[in-house]
Amino acid sequence: MYQKAVLSNGVRVITEEIDYVRSVSIGLWVGAGSRDEREGNEGISHFIEHMLFKGTKNRTARELAESLESVGGQLNAFTTKEFTCFYAKVLDENLDLSIDVLSDMFFNSLFDEKEIEKEKRVVIEEIKMYEDSPDELIHDLFSEYVWDDHPLGKPILGTEESIRGLSREKILDYLSHHYAPDNLVVAVAGKINHEDVLKKLTPIFGEFKRGGKRILEGTPKEQAIQRYNTKDTEQMHLIIGVPGLGQDDEDIYPMHIFNNILGGGLSSRLFQEIREQRGLAYSVYSYHSTYVDTGMFAIYAGTTPSNTQEVVECILAELQEMRANGITADELAKTKAQIKGGLYLGLESASSRMSRLGKTELCYDRVISPEEMVEKLEKVTLEDVKRVMNRLWVKNKLSLVMLGPAGHDIDLESVFKKVNWK
Repeated sequence: MYQKAVLSNGVRVITEEIDYVRSVSIGLWVGAGSRDEREGNEGISHFIEHMLFKGTKNRTARELAESLESVGGQLNAFTTKEFTCFYAKVLDENLDLSIDVLSDMFFNSLFDEKEIEKEKRVVIEEIKMYEDSPDELIHDLFSEYVWDDHPLGKPILGTEESIRGLSREKILDYLSHHYAPDNLVVAVAGKINHEDVLKKLTPIFGEFKRGGKRILEGTPKEQAIQRYNTKDTEQMHLIIGVPGLGQDDEDIYPMHIFNNILGGGLSSRLFQEIREQRGLAYSVYSYHSTYVDTGMFAIYAGTTPSNTQEVVECILAELQEMRANGITADELAKTKAQIKGGLYLGLESASSRMSRLGKTELCYDRVISPEEMVEKLEKVTLEDVKRVMNRLWVKNKLSLVMLGPAGHDIDLESVFKKVNWK
């Protein structure tokens, strides 16, 4: 069972006591991601994530790196489109140390001018590495084209130009507005006591004041596009997708079931048909990205360029089959068991429990328990899944983006006709 406290300045503290482990995971969850960035500041959320590891008033960058590693712990961070998380995992006896290190980074980072310039080069190399990975780059291209100029469509890393344009003044201004009490959740799970954790965190996180309430830009407009990007690669990388569901949509659980059956694992229909039966791709899968007010449902495949047409036909044919005939009762039962098993197995880790606490509180303003998720999952019917398939996968909302060598473009309209898409 989790416990929640709201400090006097608005910081939320969520804890979960797990008596049978020796570890503690703690995360600082900040409601600031690439969606919050305005033109010219692209990549600043991710850049700040980097800079918090570059030295504080009390520790050098090396000392930060060694602080938890020296006691067998871990210290890391990641940035998404809607939030940033700084987290640590340590033995329970080192909880005080992990709190001290994370709070030192959060409040006392120097943002030294020389380190900023040095880190710009590091992030630009990260961008170049990403651009050299077409199986990753295609996902950013898809979001960029479908969501056009909306911040959700911008890459989390930013661009070379935007990173070069960052200054210490811009960074501190963004930090003061977004790393605010109302925008921070501190999540702790493991061998802890709630009152003890609260006593440790309150004097550190309960008094600071920055910024104000978060204001997100409106929902991106939906548009269907077809785009072919040429790149000298051995494979053709492609994504077929449609606008998805926001986090509070009532169809989110039927959608998860549909996604799992379509392309969510080794037993999924797309994997079995395209890889196992036809040998057309090594990697093929579907996924749904959920945000506050919208989402993206996408199918990825990487294939030999000459097989591009056949792969697209296979994907659309499978979608059409599922739209027309739905799924079987056996598939529904197995998928519910698969999702439920994955959910509960994940809870055996203190880190995953901490992540569930922090992410759901930050995104939903409440903790969503595994039991609540399973209860809603179990209520999904065959009719629910079919309804969601037909709600999402509509012809005039479908987009196709390809990345690979020239000369292999396809006519999407002719594929629709071939698979009898109605």
